Amino acid sequence: MTEEDKVIEQTKQWIRTVVIDCNFCPFAAKPFAGKKIRYKVLADSNEGTLLETLIAEWQMLDANAAIETSFLIFKNGFEDFESYLGMIHTAEELLADEAYEGVYQLASFHPLYCFEGATESDASNYTNRSPYAMIHILRESSLSDAIASFKNVDLIPERNIQFANAKGLKYMQALRGASLL
Repeated sequence: MTEEDKVIEQTKQWIRTVVIDCNFCPFAAKPFAGKKIRYKVLADSNEGTLLETLIAEWQMLDANAAIETSFLIFKNGFEDFESYLGMIHTAEELLADEAYEGVYQLASFHPLYCFEGATESDASNYTNRSPYAMIHILRESSLSDAIASFKNVDLIPERNIQFANAKGLKYMQALRGASLL
């Protein structure tokens, strides 16, 4: 198994055991089971490379409707959470500049994710704490379809926070840590 394969397997394990099994995203199971997720590992993770890769990834998704969603995984780079948030802001600006706003949506995950107003040790941060820094690219049309068939979508974040806090910090740490084995 190559290093890239290992990173992808760890990411898949995290999606399976944290995102899907904890039901943090009720829309994740279908594309995961259908193998409609693309995983791209970036070894050289600087902002210039990232922006070029985002544009190429959006164009690839435009040309491949069978791929539902994509994860850009930063094996190295963006270790600092604040720098990562700055990069996400730049990626959101690029989404608008390239006229992809409303076509794709970006979701952010990071090993040190910390919600605004939460402490670093708050278990709820583990709803977005992943094995690696990553950007999840979602198709807006697919997301809209999924949301339309789901009651009380606005309650998902609160439900996720309650779940994580009820399970506790050690449980959430162990669950995410298991994906790194």
